[in-house]
Amino acid sequence: MISNLLGAIPLVGDNILILLWGGFSVEGPTLKRFFALHFLLPFIILIFSALHILCLHKYGSSNPLGVDSVDFIFFFPKYVSKDVFCFIGFYGFAVL
Repeated sequence: MISNLLGAIPLVGDNILILLWGGFSVEGPTLKRFFALHFLLPFIILIFSALHILCLHKYGSSNPLGVDSVDFIFFFPKYVSKDVFCFIGFYGFAVL
């Protein structure tokens, strides 16, 4: 099982493995934890992605070079349409 890789960490690997498994072998608690993780993780990623886009919309992206530019591209029409197009294209190929 892939979780056995945590046992290879020096000094604390076995303790992390027992904590992750909920015992000394893969049984009911392990399966419940992994099911909960696999169920909740997409929602957590969705929330953080939405927060990221909201912050980009409110504050804009950074300007690490410090170049003053009069060319300003608004987030809504340009980037939202590009993201929607890529989303539809990606999932259109995923369905095939």
